[in-house]
Amino acid sequence: MGKVFRLTPKRIKRVNGLILTPEMSIVVTTRQSCITPFYNGAEEVKEQYMRMYGFDYKKACCGQSDFYIEKLD
Repeated sequence: MGKVFRLTPKRIKRVNGLILTPEMSIVVTTRQSCITPFYNGAEEVKEQYMRMYGFDYKKACCGQSDFYIEKLD
């Protein structure tokens, strides 16, 4: 069973014409039980940001240090 996390950006980030703001919070459910949602190259995080905001996580060069991570379960 997967884990559920809330990811909230720490600050405004402007990279490659994209903007990530603290208001762009998401909830991610991982496919496997793990400590962090970034364990497999952040696939679930990339998919959720694209689905909710049309934000290209990879193009914006985001990483784990850009987010506050809250475990929800």
